[in-house]
Amino acid sequence: MSNGRPGEAGATRVCPHCKTTILQSATICPSCRHYLRFDAPASVAGASSKALQVEGTIRHPAEGGAWEYSVVLVVRDEEGKELNRQVVGVGALFGGDERSFSLTVEVTPTHDTRRPGKRGLRH
Repeated sequence: MSNGRPGEAGATRVCPHCKTTILQSATICPSCRHYLRFDAPASVAGASSKALQVEGTIRHPAEGGAWEYSVVLVVRDEEGKELNRQVVGVGALFGGDERSFSLTVEVTPTHDTRRPGKRGLRH
């Protein structure tokens, strides 16, 4: 994750509502979905697209002991180097319980063609 300079692609800030680290260019927080900027044109807010979407469901059979689970998200670069690892949820399933999981990666094009130096990357 990058915390680059303001105006630079990948620059981050903290959402004032939920305190999640988000892109500085975000007009809506992807975590709490609160509006952050009202000065941006409507077309910018809708310009993102889903580059990856994965959904799945696990179901515990009616018999047997509980299953504990951890949802772990790992981001790697093109060389396989781990950039970020987070546990985003934990819990337990008991007989007959079901959980659904969804992962979406949204991308938003920018006009910034500058690549930050290695020092600009946090991970």
